[in-house]
Amino acid sequence: MKDLFGKALGDYHNNNYTEDLITSTNISGNDELPLPYLFRSFSEMPKLEQKALKLAKGNILDVGCGSGSHSLQLQENHLNVKAIDISEGAVKVAKSRGVKHVELKALLDETETFDTILLLMNGTGIFQTLDQVATYLKHLKSLLNPSGQILIDSSDIQYMYEDEDGGLWIDTNANYYGELDYFLSYKGENETPIKWLYIDFERLQLACETIGLQCEKVIDGEHFDYLAKITAPRH
Repeated sequence: MKDLFGKALGDYHNNNYTEDLITSTNISGNDELPLPYLFRSFSEMPKLEQKALKLAKGNILDVGCGSGSHSLQLQENHLNVKAIDISEGAVKVAKSRGVKHVELKALLDETETFDTILLLMNGTGIFQTLDQVATYLKHLKSLLNPSGQILIDSSDIQYMYEDEDGGLWIDTNANYYGELDYFLSYKGENETPIKWLYIDFERLQLACETIGLQCEKVIDGEHFDYLAKITAPRH
């Protein structure tokens, strides 16, 4: 990985902002990801994120913290938060912006336990493919304190496959329709493509039940997206 995401965050943070990140997927064309949006304040966040931050309590893990916007908001609310990201540039920026406890670390390498684990901005993305969902959920379960919660958002992107008449053109032989190849470029450079997973609520709930977790929908967003709360049943 070239860490173009981290590079872009660093540029914006250091006042070298000249252009935005460009993202695309195997089913959608180029889209600008405005850098200012990655530094958003609470009032600029979508209601799903605002809701998740309001529900966060106890010891918190912010997974894929990016520039640290969610962690900073939690710190402002006097909450104890640890932020992790696999982007070196993001970790530097988050530190520089005042996130007190931030580490360069992949979720599967995390070993501490928490009362709230936040995975926002399509938190299921890092699961990559449907067949890895159970692996990630089992690991997340191992990081939960008794009566802890996982707050995660995603979208049912079936709408992206509809033609004008509302018919679907999903290839039934292909993988699950929420598994995408995700492409990122910045200032003319292309990042190594990654797999990125969007998962509909019913599938997420079923995956949770299979490994003994409870999953409830907290709220629906504006556009086929939702916030879910995952907990381990109390014995």
